[in-house]
Amino acid sequence: MKVVLFCGGQGTRLKEYSQSIPKPLVPVGGRPILWNLMRYYAHHGHKEFILCLGYRGDLIKDFFLHDNDFVANDFRIHNGMPELLGMDTSDWTITLVDTGFASNIGQRLLRVRGYLEDDEIFLANYSDALSDVDINVMVKELEVTDKVGSFVSVKPSNSLSQVTKDEHGNVLSIDYLSNSILINGGFFVFRKSVFDYINEGEELVEEPFERMIEAGGLMTHEHKGFWCAMDTFKDKKKFYDMFESGNKPWEVWSPAQ
Repeated sequence: MKVVLFCGGQGTRLKEYSQSIPKPLVPVGGRPILWNLMRYYAHHGHKEFILCLGYRGDLIKDFFLHDNDFVANDFRIHNGMPELLGMDTSDWTITLVDTGFASNIGQRLLRVRGYLEDDEIFLANYSDALSDVDINVMVKELEVTDKVGSFVSVKPSNSLSQVTKDEHGNVLSIDYLSNSILINGGFFVFRKSVFDYINEGEELVEEPFERMIEAGGLMTHEHKGFWCAMDTFKDKKKFYDMFESGNKPWEVWSPAQ
C-alpha cells in the first residue's frame, strides 16, 4: 500500500530550523522526523513512498541520495573495510515529486494522482507528527465500510484555549480545551475516490472534507495512545528529551517499545 507524505510546507512556527532546512528534516534522535515516520510505516508493511516536495525539496532529495547508512545501522570492519550487517531502508521504494513551492495539501495530493491510479486504498500523512497508532487497524476499519476516507483524531499534545470577546475587544472568557476536544492528527487512509471530491486550488481538509461529510463518506479513528506534532521549538525539545531518556513510543519497530 503506497504512502503519500506531504513534505512541502515551510514550517514557519519552527523557524529556528525551517529557515535552513524543511520541517521534515528536523532531527528526532539523530534522524529526520521524516525518516522516523517512514520507518513507522515500513514496520507496518508499507514501504512504497511518494514524497510531495515543495520548500527546499532539494535538501530532501539530497538526504536520500547521500544518506550515510553506516551511521544508522550496525556494521563490522573487516580487513579495514566496513560491512553493513543490516540496512533498514533496502526494500523501500521512494518516489520524490516536486508538487510546487506554494501548493496546499489538496493540490499536492492532486499532483501525485497519477502514481496512485492502481491503488484502491492508499495512506497519507502530514509528515510533522509521530505516533504509535496502528495504521493497519485504520485500514481494516475503512475496508469494511463504504467510506471514502479516515483520519486519526487525537487530543492535542499542547494546551489549547478558546478566547471569547465582545465587539470592543474585551475578553469575556478563556476556556482551556485540551481535555475536551479532538483534533486531526494527520494520519490518513483514503480510497482513490477521494479525488472525486477535490477541485483545483482547494485545501484537502476544507471543501473536499465538507463534501465527504455531506455524503457520509468520512470517518475518524480516535487514538488514545502516543501522538505528538513537531510544530514549535518546544515540541522539538520534547522529542529530544524523550529520546534521550529512552522514552520513544513512536519507535514501534524497536523491541524495547
